[in-house]
Amino acid sequence: MTHWYEGPLAAFDIETTGTDAEEDRIVSAALVVQDISGSRARVTRWLVNPGIPIPVEATEMHGLTDALVQRSGRWPAPVIEEVGRALAEQCMAGRPLVVMNAPFSLTVLDREMRRHRDSSLARYLENAPFCVLDPSVLDRHLDPVRKGRRRLVDLCSLYGVVLDGSHDAVADAAAALEVVRSVGRRFATTTQQLTAAQLHGRQAVWHAAQSRGQQEWFARGAGRAAPDPAWPLRPRMPVVA
Repeated sequence: MTHWYEGPLAAFDIETTGTDAEEDRIVSAALVVQDISGSRARVTRWLVNPGIPIPVEATEMHGLTDALVQRSGRWPAPVIEEVGRALAEQCMAGRPLVVMNAPFSLTVLDREMRRHRDSSLARYLENAPFCVLDPSVLDRHLDPVRKGRRRLVDLCSLYGVVLDGSHDAVADAAAALEVVRSVGRRFATTTQQLTAAQLHGRQAVWHAAQSRGQQEWFARGAGRAAPDPAWPLRPRMPVVA
């Protein structure tokens, strides 16, 4: 029997103009598909001209400049269409989607779909079984007492995964995929009893609990908004008249 963490997975990642999921834009995206653990991955990457300036702080993170995306990037609308269709294809094929910090990446994608396609992530995936595996949520739940940060680079170090170029969409997606496989193996006693679809449902509960646990710390003046308990996609904010 092949357990979910050894079978087919598809990983999705984006780089953006900033950290505001409602307003910031995608400047690059990647889809990494692997049919079985250890097999050669198939990679699709997109470079986007977001139509707005890329802040210096964002460029310092991912290295993507206004000059580069204006020269080599494509307009958002056709890219977002291709991304939506590509994710739907993976879901229809029964491949779980590995998305690190899914509420951010999938919310940004959903807002881009609304902005440029008059659509939504739910509409693209309405006929596909949607199953997400989030390395951050899985690791926090399965190893809750471990101290230290849990960024992708930290998880790669912990689980022995090579991260060849942090903040590159392809590199981050490939690394997140391998982290999920490693999490599954390390906690096989728990994870092999569940299907990926069952884990999808449980992660929504786990993430909500994790968010509640962090809210007190943020309330003490950490300088950031408290975590949103919604997972894997944040609901659309109501329009204020």
